[in-house]
Amino acid sequence: MRNIRQYIFSRKSILILIISMSLPAIGEMALNTMLGVADTIMISRFIGKEALSSVGFANQIVFTLIFIFSAFNTGAVALISRSYGEKNFEKLKKIAEQNVTLNLIIGLAILLLSLIFNKQIFSIFDVSPEIYMDTLKYFNIIIIGFVPMFLCFSFAAILRGSGDTVTPMVITGIANVINIVGNYVLILGIGPFPQMGIAGAAWATSGSRILALLIYIYVIYVKDSDIQLKFKVFFEKDILKPLWNISLPGGIEQALMQLSFLVMAIIISQLDTVSEAAFRILIQIESLSFMPAVGMSIATATLVGKSLGEKNIDKASEVGYLSSAIGLLWAVFIGTVFIIFPAGILGLFTKDQLLIQAGITAMLVIGLNQIGLNFHIVMSGALRGAGDTRAVMIINSLRLWLVFVPLTYVFVLVFEQGIAGIWYAEIISFVIFGTQLLFRFKSRKWAKVKIDSPGIVGKRDKTLCDA
Repeated sequence: MRNIRQYIFSRKSILILIISMSLPAIGEMALNTMLGVADTIMISRFIGKEALSSVGFANQIVFTLIFIFSAFNTGAVALISRSYGEKNFEKLKKIAEQNVTLNLIIGLAILLLSLIFNKQIFSIFDVSPEIYMDTLKYFNIIIIGFVPMFLCFSFAAILRGSGDTVTPMVITGIANVINIVGNYVLILGIGPFPQMGIAGAAWATSGSRILALLIYIYVIYVKDSDIQLKFKVFFEKDILKPLWNISLPGGIEQALMQLSFLVMAIIISQLDTVSEAAFRILIQIESLSFMPAVGMSIATATLVGKSLGEKNIDKASEVGYLSSAIGLLWAVFIGTVFIIFPAGILGLFTKDQLLIQAGITAMLVIGLNQIGLNFHIVMSGALRGAGDTRAVMIINSLRLWLVFVPLTYVFVLVFEQGIAGIWYAEIISFVIFGTQLLFRFKSRKWAKVKIDSPGIVGKRDKTLCDA
């Protein structure tokens, strides 16, 4: 522990750079998390638990689509950050404009498919007719914001790749305030607005995404800057190919990850109602615990890509190691808090003593799991920033499907360890495959990933298959 602290504080210049970029990204994650909490509270109190259930089913589909397809911006961050490090703004703009086009196509395709198959999508859930109709009502309004949402993902990736993590945080904050105010006004019918109930919550969300898009358009297309873009909708093969090659593994990784979460939910559904409810609370607690690591991962990806653009492999390596060390310090701190105050933390989310007692053992295991979880998140960001997305996909997919999912079944249902069994399985998966991530980064094979050449055609080094 002392060695980690000494290592971190002996590299003050890089430390300051990492923290200055990480804090806005962490702030953005916090804003998104608080928005979800605010939405849940307002819908629950102003409408009712049935509406909350309907919104939950709709958002389960929406979030799955977001996680899978927003991963296609991984390639944009890697390519743009490297171009930014090279000070090649012409190439940066070409990549950015191509990425915007790609997200526009994805958004339009998902919008069209959602309109055509919305009824079939929600027929997979065994719910009452009332909840089913409310789910459709909410979803059919939410999808209006799909194209703005994916374009915002693209613009945020462009800014982060260019070293600007503050602007996405500010825009997210503005959109969140509009969403919360919109919820209050449209759900209850304040002033000249009619009382719209669950439809009002959906319109508030879509409206906030449209507003965010307008702000991003000003920042990216109107405001004078080194990365000011022109309105273009085009596909250029020698740009699209490396963008696609780097991003596709991230999309596949997220699809496999979301499928593993679905299987995990099915396993948990075999337990009693108290255990299942406690599991939902524990997931919320854990998501808050690794939020700083996600922000660190975003900043690390940008800085590693920028360092490689500057032809400084040593600096890129230093960023990866230093960021991971900071992530480990955070993991030790938050893990210790979970182990010392499990009941107190659970009490912040529920007053039901049955739920608190059901979650205490799992909280202790979650505390132990923090080291592997936070390290995995940050180190994955370092490799993605280098464009080594295929290696990350292989390692994470093997972790999930060879170890985590099978062991979850064994610990939860065979050994009857209850919900704590999930985190027993995850700890083992991180021990095995976290070391693989470390070995991959230590080998510096990521520095051999070719993502540009004349015409910006990306070539992928064969060593990626060695992951």
